[in-house]
Amino acid sequence: MKSMEEQIRITTYEEAAEILAKVGVLPLAPLIPEHPSISGITKAENWHTGTELDPWAWRARFPGEGLAGYGKFIKKKAVLVTKEWFPVFVAASGSTLALEERYNNGLSSREALTLLKIIRANQGIDTRSLRAEAEMKAKEKKSLFDNAVTELQGSLDIVISGVKERHNAEGEKNGWNSTSFETASHWLKESGLSTYPGSREEAIQWLHTRMDGVWSPAAIAWINKALSW
Repeated sequence: MKSMEEQIRITTYEEAAEILAKVGVLPLAPLIPEHPSISGITKAENWHTGTELDPWAWRARFPGEGLAGYGKFIKKKAVLVTKEWFPVFVAASGSTLALEERYNNGLSSREALTLLKIIRANQGIDTRSLRAEAEMKAKEKKSLFDNAVTELQGSLDIVISGVKERHNAEGEKNGWNSTSFETASHWLKESGLSTYPGSREEAIQWLHTRMDGVWSPAAIAWINKALSW
C-alpha cells in the first residue's frame, strides 16, 4: 500500500494549499513518517525555476498571503502550519515562558535575546539587515546567528515572514534573495488571527482531534515524540 505522500502528486500552489488545509502541517522536505512534504509531492524539475510552478517560491507565498505560518518549528526543519491550526500550534509547541525569563533562567542564548529585540522593533526585517543590526556580520559569528534564529523559530517566538529580493544601487535585482522574519504574534495579528485562549494540554487535544482520521498512526506517534506531547 502506498503512503499518503506517494499517492499525492501536485503541480500548482493552489493544489499545495488544498493539501496543507487537509493535513494542517506540511514540511518542506520529508520529515514526518507516512506524511506528505512539499518536495515529496511535487516534480523535481519544477524546483528553482522561478516560475509559478516553483515550490521553492511557495514557501514565501504562504506566510505572505496569511495562509500559513512558516519556519523551522519541528526538529530545526522548515514546516508550514495552516492558518487555522497555527494559533493552536503555537500554544501546543511554543515556550510558555517569555524569552527574557528563559534567558534569565539560563534556558536561552544571549544571541537569541538580542535578535528577538531587534525583530520586535523591525517586523519583517531581512537576514542581512538583522545580522548588521546585531553586529553579527563577521564570518565567525554566522553559526551563532544561524543557531539563534533557529532557536527562536523552534520556540515559536518568530516566523519566516517571506523572502526579499536583493537589489543594487540602481534598483536592479542583485544576488540571492534574503529571508525575512517577524514575531509569531505579529504574523497572527497581521493575518487576522487571535492567540489560542486555552491551555497547552487543550491545544494538544485540539490538534489531535484534527489529526485523527487524516494523519497515520505512525505520523501522530512521531510528532507526539518530537514535540513532547
